[in-house]
Amino acid sequence: MAKQKAKTRKDDLRTGAPFWVRTPHSTVAVQATLTRDRFDVIVVGAGISGALVAEALTRAGKSVLILDRRPPVRGSTPASTAMIQHEIDVPLTRLRKQIGAEPADRAWRRSVRAVADLVDLAAKLKLDCQMAPKPALYLAGDEMGARALAAEAQAREDAGIRAEYLKRAELRERYGMDRTAAIRSEASASANPAQLTAGLLRAAMARGAQIVSPVEITDMAELPCGVALATRRGEVLVAQHAVFCTGYEYLPQMNTPSHHVTSTWALASEPLPGLPEWMGDTIVWEASDPYLYFRTDDAGRVIAGGEDEEAADTNADPKKLKAKAKVIARKLRALTGVDIGKPACIWSAPFSVTDDGLPIIDRVPGFERIFAVMGFGGNGITFSVIGAQIIAAAIAGKPDPDAEIFRYR
Repeated sequence: MAKQKAKTRKDDLRTGAPFWVRTPHSTVAVQATLTRDRFDVIVVGAGISGALVAEALTRAGKSVLILDRRPPVRGSTPASTAMIQHEIDVPLTRLRKQIGAEPADRAWRRSVRAVADLVDLAAKLKLDCQMAPKPALYLAGDEMGARALAAEAQAREDAGIRAEYLKRAELRERYGMDRTAAIRSEASASANPAQLTAGLLRAAMARGAQIVSPVEITDMAELPCGVALATRRGEVLVAQHAVFCTGYEYLPQMNTPSHHVTSTWALASEPLPGLPEWMGDTIVWEASDPYLYFRTDDAGRVIAGGEDEEAADTNADPKKLKAKAKVIARKLRALTGVDIGKPACIWSAPFSVTDDGLPIIDRVPGFERIFAVMGFGGNGITFSVIGAQIIAAAIAGKPDPDAEIFRYR
């Protein structure tokens, strides 16, 4: 077997434990050893992508083994602020210019559908994860001003996605924020990402899925009617298919010039009394670089993030973590008037982005039965839903009509 080791970093997010890992029911019990060595599908990665893939496959009746070199829900997933957006990082007007109007519109519509599907799935499975549909407010900034946002709102409407354009006066009146314009749109959501992921894993386990950790895959090969994966401890696991859901720790075959790893920072406040009413049910981000984004949780904590840098390792600096948290809090106060005081938790993490803002969901180059789900950017959870749907359909021999939009490129 040719060596196919995933690109890795240190085992933990290195500069502050994310808030979500401190909440109850944010992980699941695992097995230390295997009870069998053959499965229909092996899923590598026990974060949100792996959990969604495993849930979809077990719902379809597949036997599934989930592997991770960390405990479940302890990779990049809990570093998310879990603003589950239908809005893609690259605005629709720009994405149309990059990939064409028809595929761009389909990508945005699929993102809208994915959020709705996830909200419905969480309700159907009765997941206790603070899942809540919410509108999104996209504020004018240094990347897009009032005129550009007006064009963006019209493009979304033309694509069949509802978008309400707000002028400065209306934005001030309804939200108390002073920007030249904004777009308000429905179809986003928020949740506790660790509880969401753990709940999905439990649902898969209730259908017979096994989770084994810690296990690291070092080699992989395709067989005439399946795949074989070798572990660092010398085991060989056999399945009909394998799906790698390893986030920014990607397989080297999946690297492309359009993809790179970057760094982000986030914070959670203590529960705050007297927050503006609209903050309780709205997620907010801005058309700036770097951009600020924020929401609240059920307890009245403000969850905010941003200050992204085009560097893979700067999130590892504890001094930078403290400095970035101060900048995020200062920007939040300047925009909303809300002073969060000393944050309850600050954290940082690496994450992956692509030039067009879209995920990569495809077979691994050179393999027919091995797939990768790489849900990138600010839409990681939303893209993970799409990935689970596309991969489950492919394994079932039912092509997804949007699969070509998200292929390896």
